[in-house]
Amino acid sequence: MSQKILIADDEPNILISLEFLMKREGYEVLLARDGQEAMDVLQRERPALVLLDVMMPNKSGFDVCCEVRASEVLRDTPILMLTAKGRDTDVAKGLALGANAYMTKPFSTKELVQKVRDMLGEAP
Repeated sequence: MSQKILIADDEPNILISLEFLMKREGYEVLLARDGQEAMDVLQRERPALVLLDVMMPNKSGFDVCCEVRASEVLRDTPILMLTAKGRDTDVAKGLALGANAYMTKPFSTKELVQKVRDMLGEAP
């Protein structure tokens, strides 16, 4: 059975391309277009991993990360932040709030796939 990955991003082109990439790698993909929808999907579906954008409407990725880490049920869900906010302070904030990893846009799809596999404990 394939593992579920939640992709949370408000940019439609990024959602489409990441969905295609992750499905091609054999994952079941869930989508969220804002931070609140991401939390709803997380609570309902319990994905194995979250690819989380920082800048989204309703709740930022930082807010979602905080809520996940504060939740008894969701706190162990791995979070990979994908964002255009690549300053050292942004990366430090994301990791301090509980993100397991942080990649800045634009990113290499090959690196992203490898990072997802590593985070899920899968062999290449």
